[in-house]
Parts: sequence; structure tokens; C-alpha cells
Amino acid sequence: MSYVPRLKKLYFDQIVPGLAKQFEYKSIMQVPKLEKICINQGIGDATQDKKIIEGSLKEMTAIAGQKAVSTKAKKSISNFKLREEMVIGSRVTLRKDLMYEFLDRLISVALPRVRDFRGINDKSFDGRGNYSLGITEQIIFPEIDLDKIDRIKGLDITIVTSAKTDKEARELLKELGMPFKN
Repeated sequence: MSYVPRLKKLYFDQIVPGLAKQFEYKSIMQVPKLEKICINQGIGDATQDKKIIEGSLKEMTAIAGQKAVSTKAKKSISNFKLREEMVIGSRVTLRKDLMYEFLDRLISVALPRVRDFRGINDKSFDGRGNYSLGITEQIIFPEIDLDKIDRIKGLDITIVTSAKTDKEARELLKELGMPFKN
């Protein structure tokens, strides 16, 4: 038998029946599910130093377990010394098993390593069932080697669900183990 991520197994065995009962869905196909997780890192200092981008891409690849791609500027902005097509960040989109693996590591390993952690804000939903989370230090992930860090950078994580409302998405993420404050 092939490997199935722990959170994926939990989702299909316990969360789907529980949410179907709670929200009174007629079919289990109506139960909200995770669609993708997007990880994004904007690096403003990359306009001066190209090595920062290479380091960022390596770190993002290590964190996500999938190769990161660089993002480019769409417009030129002279005040920021920014030209069109200049590399200014990196991003990764995770789906299927890699997505469940990353979320499991985020919930059980990375978030508890945040200093003075009391839970994540439950008001960061967008109104359509998607949740965004900002992380100020990439060093909370165990994949990052502290000796090879040139500077501490933050990153944004967006969890896209198929939920129609924020209430359904919040319940789904809570069942998956997201440590909300309230």
C-alpha cells in the first residue's frame, strides 16, 4: 500500500463525516476541502543584491519540499529603484499530498516554535473561505539551517479551500488542527 499523509487520512476518516453532519450537507461532495496552499515571499532588497534571491529560492524549496519559482515586477517604479521584469520574490503552490504534508509540519512543528505563541488570528479569512497567514521569520521551519541564513525574511501562506463561507472554512481548518486564538 502506498503512503497517505496523516492529515489527508484524518480528513477523509473523521473530518468529512463530522462536517457533513454539522452543516447538514446532502452529499459528502459538498463538504469543504483544501484545494491548494500558496507560499509567497517578497524580497524588496533583491533590487540591490542578486544573491538574496538565490538564498530565498533555496529556503522556499526546502520549506515547501517543491521547487520554488521567482516572481518578477510587472511595472517599473523609480522611487523603489525597480524596473519591469526585475526579480523581486519567490513563490510555491502546493497541491495534493505535498499540501497536506506542509500543513501538518506547519501546525505541529513550525507554529509552536514561534516566540510567545498564543494561537493564530481567526479574522484573516477573505470572505470566500480562504485563509491567509503571515510569518515574520522563516527560521521557525526546522528545514532551515541557521548557519546558512544571511538575513531573516518573512513569508505569506494562503490556504485556499472550497468552502463557500468563512464559517465553514474556519471549522475545516480547526478540525485539521489549526491553533486559532479563540
